Amino acid sequence: MILEKIGKRTLQLLKEDLKIIDYSFAIPYTYVVIEGKKKKSIGVAVTLVEEIHSFENSVSNISLESFLQGAESFNIIERTLSLATINAISQYYIDLSDEVDSDVIRLLGRETNVEKVAVIGSMFPIVKKLQEIGKKVFVFERNKVLFDKITISDGLEYQLLPKMDAILATGAVLLNGTVDLILDRANNAKVVALLGPTAQALPELFSDEHITYLCSSKVEDIDNALMNLKLGSFKGSGKYNRRYALKIKN
Repeated sequence: MILEKIGKRTLQLLKEDLKIIDYSFAIPYTYVVIEGKKKKSIGVAVTLVEEIHSFENSVSNISLESFLQGAESFNIIERTLSLATINAISQYYIDLSDEVDSDVIRLLGRETNVEKVAVIGSMFPIVKKLQEIGKKVFVFERNKVLFDKITISDGLEYQLLPKMDAILATGAVLLNGTVDLILDRANNAKVVALLGPTAQALPELFSDEHITYLCSSKVEDIDNALMNLKLGSFKGSGKYNRRYALKIKN
């Protein structure tokens, strides 16, 4: 599975002694904070409430290595903490010194012959923008609570994704394992992007996958963002973020 693969690659990225100084499996976002010689960084991952069947957690060794090993687990708590750790390490090393795009809609505007767009996960503001620029949008969702009148069950992704010109998926697909199916059925898509706070990983972790962009955000004020998360803000770290869209060099 891709999550297991990027977990192992992240471990190989470590260039110094980084330590976990804070973490929480929480709603709406799980987070992990790490610290190295130069700075702190925070990684988040959306908490998939519908996937939680037990609060049992076998994580007893609080270290980067043990948290990263959770990428191999089928326990959603361990997997979520693992992805948040992958994201925290990625954010420690990620470089946004150069100007980067911040709008996935503009990215699609630069791509030719993109008419049919699949949006996987409930990202209604993006759906509205896509419709405004004339795209035919197909919205797929697993959680029935998040359905609206245009939402399609994710069970139809197998049939419909090969017909899409672009696929925009929430980073949560890394957690629930559907990213593997999505990429398997995305052969005809010119753009395949992972979006949102959960997609904070380094682009090079996906260099051999059919993913073209990671569109997420870097937390620039960790202390205030962390307080937001601890208070359960559904806006995550909100105004303390810098949004970006990074192209993956395949």
